[in-house]
Amino acid sequence: MTKKINSDKKIPKHEIPVGVVGSGSFATAIVKMLVENCKVVHWCVRNEFVKGAIELRGHNPTYLTSVSFDVKNLKVTTDINELVSACEVVVLATPSIYLSDAMDKMTCNYENKIFVSAIKGIVPKVNDVVGNYLRDEFKIGFRNQAVIAGPCHAEEVGMERLSYLTIAVADDEVAKKMKDLFSSDFINVHTSKDILGNEYSAILKNIYAVGAGISSGLGYGDNFTAVFVSNAIREMEVFLEAVYEVPRDVNDSAYLGDLLVTAYSLFSRNRNLGNLIGKGYTVKSAIQSMNMIAEGYYAADSVYQTAKDKNIKTPIIDAIYRILYQEESAETNFKNLTLQLN
Repeated sequence: MTKKINSDKKIPKHEIPVGVVGSGSFATAIVKMLVENCKVVHWCVRNEFVKGAIELRGHNPTYLTSVSFDVKNLKVTTDINELVSACEVVVLATPSIYLSDAMDKMTCNYENKIFVSAIKGIVPKVNDVVGNYLRDEFKIGFRNQAVIAGPCHAEEVGMERLSYLTIAVADDEVAKKMKDLFSSDFINVHTSKDILGNEYSAILKNIYAVGAGISSGLGYGDNFTAVFVSNAIREMEVFLEAVYEVPRDVNDSAYLGDLLVTAYSLFSRNRNLGNLIGKGYTVKSAIQSMNMIAEGYYAADSVYQTAKDKNIKTPIIDAIYRILYQEESAETNFKNLTLQLN
């Protein structure tokens, strides 16, 4: 089923200055969401080649190349200071491993700006989630932050297939603003106040998706995958309660829904990484064979250490960590894991 929620309802264009930092597939998808509602979307891309290609041809030359933009609706730059200075809302959509490189260049005044994280990974520089990184390194409090969660694959946004976002934000007024900016005929937006919970769940589901891919590559079938995911959502709930205890229902789409689509979808880069490893690729060769970042690999180390530090029982994460970072056998670890799942 594709699109539409209210196909006969014309949504007025917003004047709110909004920008996106990043030029990967999800950043491109977010720009597509925003141009539905905004007269102009500022877009900070990685280099002059990408900038020139977008301005000349109206599409990203590397990711979601089939998505066309009216260049009159875009203001493309390679300067994060130019974008932040011009915008009230700044969406961060770089891979987590590149975020600090981009943010370290930010020297302009960003007081009272709203920073929205669409990054589903750990920031290596501080070994922490984006929300804490923005708070600790840039003094951007949680009232000036928001987090985008799924389930929402960039590829399906590009095709305008009906997709769902959960935007976690502390302030009700900001929540309404975010919902107005992102909602469209093919994007259904819900809001939440569980900022760190949504951020951690988006990170955890990527790790579990690597595991689902490994099991597929090893030859386990749908029956095992269903049990694996059922155990993963319960493990996620235990982890979230230990690191950020607030009322939440992990059966909501931002938690379980995002886990399901990332674990099962052929669009999932984390699942695809795991699938290669399960088929016998070394971790290094599997990563090198992909043209996109699989956040679950980079997050597994940090999440494993957090679980150990807080004495959280996480048998699935432990097994994936051993495969990814200790070069242990995927076959042996998953055989042992089958005895612990129920």
